Amino acid sequence: MMRLAAVLLATTLAAAAPALAAPDYAPRDVVEVKNAAWTADAVIYQINTRQFTPEGTFTAAQRQLPRLAQMGVDIIWLMPIHPIGEANRKGSLGSPYAVRDYRAVNPELGTEADFRAFVDEAHRLGLKVILDWVANHSATDNPLTQSHPEWYSRTPEGALMSPVGTDWSDVADFDYSQPGLRRYMTESLAFWVREYGIDGYRADVAGYVPTDFWETARAELDAIKPVFMLAEWEQRDLHARAFDATYGWGWKEAMQRLVKDGSGAGAMRDYYAKQTETWPHAAMRIVYTENHDQNSWDGPAAAIYGPAYEAAIALSFVGGGMPLIYNGQEAGNNRQLQFFDRDPIVWKEGEHSALFQTLIALKSSHPALHNGRFGAGMIEVPTSATADVYAFTRGTGGERVFAVFNLSPRPQAVTFAQARHHGAYNDALTGAPVTFAGGETLELPAWGYRIYTQTK
Repeated sequence: MMRLAAVLLATTLAAAAPALAAPDYAPRDVVEVKNAAWTADAVIYQINTRQFTPEGTFTAAQRQLPRLAQMGVDIIWLMPIHPIGEANRKGSLGSPYAVRDYRAVNPELGTEADFRAFVDEAHRLGLKVILDWVANHSATDNPLTQSHPEWYSRTPEGALMSPVGTDWSDVADFDYSQPGLRRYMTESLAFWVREYGIDGYRADVAGYVPTDFWETARAELDAIKPVFMLAEWEQRDLHARAFDATYGWGWKEAMQRLVKDGSGAGAMRDYYAKQTETWPHAAMRIVYTENHDQNSWDGPAAAIYGPAYEAAIALSFVGGGMPLIYNGQEAGNNRQLQFFDRDPIVWKEGEHSALFQTLIALKSSHPALHNGRFGAGMIEVPTSATADVYAFTRGTGGERVFAVFNLSPRPQAVTFAQARHHGAYNDALTGAPVTFAGGETLELPAWGYRIYTQTK
């Protein structure tokens, strides 16, 4: 009887339990961030306001905006614009990443009215403006250290401390277990969007700050207006609900490695393969030959890349990724810029300025080259010189782009084994018509490249 009762009870419980939902095997888009339409073909231009002009001010930088708009860039990234701490200052002017007041403008750069005029003029010209935001740490003399000492990490002895593992002696690490800090920082981010109409942020060392903070902040910013968020970090889950774009550090490292050792295209082929296999297609990855970090630490990009510099720039525009231009690149800046002192760029007619303008126009006019979810994937075209040459197509249906890069110091006579690229094209740099139907040989000098486009 007891066994029968147990069976009846089990049957009754099973009947009362809700049916398990059938497994859903359909793929899901892990990127929930809604990219603003204006990010589709966007190219970023980074400005170090301190060094951008002889005056080093917003007003002087504003006079350069028409030139940048004509160049074709879309997003102006301003390095931190806030007052800089004086305690433990590095150099004569300090690091702009040692923020003393998150809701004020550094008077060395101008007034709040000057900054507002800069943003308004950028918007009038069709440009977007994003600010560099330092959420991980503040200057050691930021008033928050006195008004909210509980918001900061501490050494075992109770002193303020730099972020673990760094030599950033001029800053104090925040403690993001504190809800009050999270609220203050999110409200500060919202302040610049609401009061000045800026269009988003580049988040300094974004991975040093908890991802859930960024996700909450992104939702609050998007409630004000659609924004663009760039994380200085390389982590897939940042794209889910927080950031449109992350750094493609591996791209720069691969390019510099193959230039240094002359090993050929393998490093770059490996980078793009991993990008395709391990990152969501909707994730925008920032690729560049130079920015303020590289310029400060490794030397000017032109010196690092040598004769491969032009090919590296071109690949950053036609390969998968969102291109970044550092101020002065178009002027052929050939020296390191000081980071903690005034060191204005010496502006001259750069040998690559026309190339940048051509590549920006190319990216904008061909949807296959657009960013993240808006663009097409890369399909490799096998060649007779696979070790040194990387060839690929992007897009289909009369909008295909076909590119061939000799990523080696050795000249190549290249033939193609597949028909993936066959069709009628125009040379993107010369306009000359070109047809690929099989059997062609393409002559490429050391570090040479060709870009071909189709239009409907």
